Amino acid sequence: MKAIVQDRYGPPEILRLADVDAPVPAADEVLVRVEAAALNAYDWHAMRGDPRMARLAMGRSKPRARIRGRDFAGRVEAVGTHVRQVRPGDTVFGDLGEANGAFAEYVCVPENLVAPKPANLTPQQAAALPLAGITALMGLRDVAQVEPRHRVLINGASGGVGTLAVQLAKALGATVTGVCSTRNVNLVRSLGADHVVDYTRDDFTHDARRHDVVFDLVGNRTLRALRRVLTPAGTLVLSGGGVYRGGSLIGPVWLITRGRLLAPFVRHRIVTLSTAPSRQHLDTLRAHAEAGRLTPVIDRTYPLHEVPQAIRYLEGEHARAKVVITI
Repeated sequence: MKAIVQDRYGPPEILRLADVDAPVPAADEVLVRVEAAALNAYDWHAMRGDPRMARLAMGRSKPRARIRGRDFAGRVEAVGTHVRQVRPGDTVFGDLGEANGAFAEYVCVPENLVAPKPANLTPQQAAALPLAGITALMGLRDVAQVEPRHRVLINGASGGVGTLAVQLAKALGATVTGVCSTRNVNLVRSLGADHVVDYTRDDFTHDARRHDVVFDLVGNRTLRALRRVLTPAGTLVLSGGGVYRGGSLIGPVWLITRGRLLAPFVRHRIVTLSTAPSRQHLDTLRAHAEAGRLTPVIDRTYPLHEVPQAIRYLEGEHARAKVVITI
């Protein structure tokens, strides 16, 4: 089969299209013919091996997982002997987690990491849901425990997670403020945001409004500034992948580190979000999508052999919403 492989850490140019052996499903796995796969900030972090401390888990000198890609949608070709909930021919979507392997024609996935594809979404839209959707769902519902009439601010509302977070916060009954650039104001407003702040014109951290939850996906403000727009009992949720500039990673990674150190000493609740894929979260995302409450936004699509160009576009901060690979 064709797949995008990586034999060392580095820029997008190290990725190459190659012929590799097709995977064979284990007893608890399903074999999926991939129709679409989505890019995430995680993919270029893993590609570059940055931050370097992450190489302790990914592989010190080179990545243990040669094939990149986490999110996918496709059709089940075969199932292992212990699989009970999935059958050949089913259309599914899912998140491989840190195992990777979605930038390929076929992938093997544990049964508990796939779910039926939302009936009203294309494979490209379904592939855009898992990691970004789970991040938004866990950050808002599970961690911040957003309830009706809560005021939620999403910094980075036009990104892959942000566009889904705006919709999920509205589905939970919140009043939503989205922060984005000028070109994305209409997009964020169309997703249901009650208020939109254009950060090129206004600094939301000096706004008089206070929020029950601030969901930060960018890492371009200090902890003090983010806490300034919280209510006294408010929650700050820190997440995001950072930006690669000038040979180094900046952004949320370092803000998250500081947030963990500060959290025990301040009145506000500061939570650094870590996510893990599960069938339960995928089922929730499917239910929201099929009810019309959640529609992924796709910026661009690329064919499999152009994954390096797609990642270059994504990590350069030009993308809004999701970038998807068609296979």
